[in-house]
Amino acid sequence: MRPSWVEIDLDAIRDNTAAIARAVAPARACAVVKADGYGHGDVPAAHAAIAGGARWLAVALLEEGRRLRDAGIDVPILLLSECTPDDAAEVVALQLVPTVYRAALVEALAGASAASAAAPLPVHLKVNTGMHRVGADPVDAVPLARRIAQDEHLDLQGLWTHFAVSEEDTEFTTSQTAALGAFRMSLAAEGIDVPVLHAANTAAALEYPGARFDLVRVGLGIYGMRPAPHVGRDIYLRPAMRVVSRVSMVRRLRAGERPSYGRRRPMPAEGIVATVPIGYADGVARLLPDRSGVVLIRGNRYPYAGAVTMDQVMIDVGEDPIDVGDEVVLLGSQGEDTITAEEWGDWLNTINYEIVCRFGPRLPRRYRGLS
Repeated sequence: MRPSWVEIDLDAIRDNTAAIARAVAPARACAVVKADGYGHGDVPAAHAAIAGGARWLAVALLEEGRRLRDAGIDVPILLLSECTPDDAAEVVALQLVPTVYRAALVEALAGASAASAAAPLPVHLKVNTGMHRVGADPVDAVPLARRIAQDEHLDLQGLWTHFAVSEEDTEFTTSQTAALGAFRMSLAAEGIDVPVLHAANTAAALEYPGARFDLVRVGLGIYGMRPAPHVGRDIYLRPAMRVVSRVSMVRRLRAGERPSYGRRRPMPAEGIVATVPIGYADGVARLLPDRSGVVLIRGNRYPYAGAVTMDQVMIDVGEDPIDVGDEVVLLGSQGEDTITAEEWGDWLNTINYEIVCRFGPRLPRRYRGLS
């Protein structure tokens, strides 16, 4: 078996969730496990988050919700994006909580709920307060809310919005918070009471108590990362992911030799190069050698010796003693050092969210903890 994998600490996800849940109480925590749990594995991450106190889960796609239900998870699962009207019957059958912001889906869900003869289907209406991606503008959301509230087969359980800059712009985030609260009050004035209001992501949940409302949707934080360094500084979070491989070959090269495709980088001095069986097909960016990327071997940092290839990388370890089989950490801790997703983000001019999501299914997940 190829000795490369992603290691996930489920105890870390549980403990991170518990720390956030305590901080935001009495608001309830909704753990976001879309995108295969941000690369951590959606079903294991969901179980760990529930063990840590999450009362809801959230996913982006119907297929993601189906996978959680197939795994026997029975807590409320919010669909963050509208599904298609053709999927309405399955949403009802799986008892998912759909987000709506267009009339066509409202009508389809009402019909599917009526046909099922089940209890009224809880739905959450998404209101656009400044993100301008999806969601109904307030002028359109009012008639949608009326339509849902008047249907005996639907239950307008929630209203929500999505923050655009909660990790960096207090004024705009405050304006979005106020807009959602005002919308709820405008509906209440018509006699439409909506019990669940939610807006906060990880950054807002930890930095804006007034934005917590009844529920907070926490994604990045449960996996032990922060949207910005200042977010939730008083709350201890530990990363749950390590990306690991093992040295498969070592060889000595002369100064000036140019290993790997393109022969782009000459060896600065005679030394040892270690080959590691993991590459860009697994999520190791080809830009890393040109952006000061490093790995950990025996607790020390070493640079890439040449271009990242599809299945393998080469590491310049100088004259240090390295053996075939030595553990190589590309992301995470080894010894006293840690390579963080934030470091990767700095190297690649991106965000930590993208880093943990990039390691694909060729890398098996190995889980520890939560036994």
